[in-house]
Amino acid sequence: MKIKILGMGCSSCQQLERNAREALRELNMTAEIEKVTTVQEILAYQVMTMPALVVNEQVCVKGQIATVEELKELLGGIK
Repeated sequence: MKIKILGMGCSSCQQLERNAREALRELNMTAEIEKVTTVQEILAYQVMTMPALVVNEQVCVKGQIATVEELKELLGGIK
């Protein structure tokens, strides 16, 4: 699984990354996590509000900080 955190590095983006890492830990899952911070790369995902979370090249969360529980539900359903 590959996860991308889209954002310019603000506190919301950092919190989304922490929540994603915690959700993965609680699910005993591993994933490659990448930060995408350039405007051009972010716009390639057609995301206008940040932070955003991309899983396996699909935008799953945008414009909000998903909680650990929300991310566990989302990530737990991805094979």
